[in-house]
Amino acid sequence: MNVYFISGLAADNRVFKHIKLPEGYETIYLDWIKPLNNETLKAYSMRLAEAIDKKEPFVLVGLSMGGMIATEIAKEYKPKACILFCSVPTHTQMPYYYKWAYFLRLHKLVPVTLLKKISMLKRGFAPDNKTDQQLLKQVIKESDPDFIRWAMHAILQWKNDVIPAHLWHIHGNKDGILPIRFTNPTHRVAGGNHLMIMSRAKELNEFLKQVLP
Repeated sequence: MNVYFISGLAADNRVFKHIKLPEGYETIYLDWIKPLNNETLKAYSMRLAEAIDKKEPFVLVGLSMGGMIATEIAKEYKPKACILFCSVPTHTQMPYYYKWAYFLRLHKLVPVTLLKKISMLKRGFAPDNKTDQQLLKQVIKESDPDFIRWAMHAILQWKNDVIPAHLWHIHGNKDGILPIRFTNPTHRVAGGNHLMIMSRAKELNEFLKQVLP
């Protein structure tokens, strides 16, 4: 069965390097496409979903922003499972201060270069080994500033309140980007942070074995 992976903001499929699927599942990465002017997260999700082979059963796995996109796709195309890592399935589960940022238009005022530096400080030393630390820094450095600017606006405007069927949500209790106290995951990882996709991959691989259909 095909398993489609969607990465997070300021990231790409390299962050999934330690994720190993059980036998019988094929890993396929949905790479970012260029957003249209003023495109909503839902509209973008539907365009990204064009790369999915919907004639066969499939699974979605989304990290952070990728989980929000996976949720939108799952509502429309009904995968066998929709699995979120360090994400939220509805806008009501995002921190309240993100709403303040939207109303104050802070996401439009802060330079993307500064946002990247903050992202590195927040996430750059999340992995345990130096190789992964350097990889994450490189991923953030290479991320497209125009895409980041669009994505921040699209996320803060996102209004989904529907949780699709067959949704699994694993979240770390030390997540500093999307704190667990605002959301309601199906599974929790003690000590897991927003980049536990790299630092706690062994546990996440076990989780996938349990929930994959």
